[in-house]
Amino acid sequence: MGLKLCLSSTLKFSPISILRPISQSTKNPLRRSLLLVRALSADAAAGTTTIAPDTTPDDFRVAKAPQWKAAIDFKWIRENKEAVAANVKNRNSNANIDLVVELYDKLMNVQKEVEGLRAERNVVANRMKGKLEPSERQKLVEEGKNLKERLVTLEEDLLNLTDELQQEAQCVPNMTHPDVPVGGEDCSSIRKMVGKASEFSFSVKDHVQLGKDLNIFDFDAAAEVSGSKFYYLKNEAVMLEMGLINWAVSEVMKRGFTPLITPEIVRSSVVEKCGFQPRGTNTQVYSIEGSDQCLIGTAEIPVGGIHMDSIIPESSLPLKYVAFSHCFRTEAGAAGAATRGLYRVHQFSKVEMFILCRPEESNSFHEELIEIEEELFSSLGLHFKTIDMATQDLGAPAYRKFDVEAWMPGLGRYGEV
Repeated sequence: MGLKLCLSSTLKFSPISILRPISQSTKNPLRRSLLLVRALSADAAAGTTTIAPDTTPDDFRVAKAPQWKAAIDFKWIRENKEAVAANVKNRNSNANIDLVVELYDKLMNVQKEVEGLRAERNVVANRMKGKLEPSERQKLVEEGKNLKERLVTLEEDLLNLTDELQQEAQCVPNMTHPDVPVGGEDCSSIRKMVGKASEFSFSVKDHVQLGKDLNIFDFDAAAEVSGSKFYYLKNEAVMLEMGLINWAVSEVMKRGFTPLITPEIVRSSVVEKCGFQPRGTNTQVYSIEGSDQCLIGTAEIPVGGIHMDSIIPESSLPLKYVAFSHCFRTEAGAAGAATRGLYRVHQFSKVEMFILCRPEESNSFHEELIEIEEELFSSLGLHFKTIDMATQDLGAPAYRKFDVEAWMPGLGRYGEV
């Protein structure tokens, strides 16, 4: 019928600095927080299958006026400028490391000036507490006034530099796992190949034609009701989606994951803390006009925020979640034959695996998540390959990412699922 369970996997260091580690600090200098290992996900409908070129790196660029400030180790960036610059180049990022370092140096110099003037002002204030001749007191008053005026100017400069530095530094992508292939999509390497493509003695139909013949999709009515790239599921397609959701959640729960159904509207600041751009020309996020809220594009956003402002005891880790939600994406720039039908739609259902763990355990848990995905796909009898995505196909928060691409007979090619 063309409907498939969809999974992919990403290892990321979360920029949510308010999740504070008890005794371990993450090895990632740009994001000092508990490590979030996120395996995305079981997309329950074929509408979630992505086969068009990945636009994720653009999606993760930080907005010009961030509502939230990530806890970034600027000193580490300065001391490791060459490595960070090489990573920016490998990720094909627009981040300006030279400007970040320049702003940081300026900030440190202004900070020293401010601290020096504050110390001078304190000396003057202490001297004025004693017995003084009127002329000497007047001299100190004038000196204090001049110091205050200079401080006001420098403190304003300090505030502006801090904001500018934060804005530029939040554009810097995460450092990359050393085993990730460097380059574009063509440089990605195959981790695993499962099964082989089915052969048919008849002409294979694509999912759009199958859906029409079986009366399980309605794109025309959805276009009238909601606009392009929306759809109605009907008849067996409804039961198939609901069955896949229930099956995926149940299978993952057997492996010790706590099930969640998440909110589908979140604050823009939470979206930003998870590394997404809530507003801007290329954003994939739907913002709610007149509010500070957005529709989620993935369940990892509300799951990532579930422990905000909390201190998690190390003894309680890892925390494993499997979350179901509907997801909403603008799919800016998506067009062409590769996005026909249920591909690159604006709304879809998804099941997400999500783990909070200690940094030193991240690689092993990422491996566990990938193995779960591969087991689920294998049990469905799909022919697929797991790909270690190259640096230019990683979103800014990602440390490493594995995609699963299944063979799609109707298209005669592999497509991300």
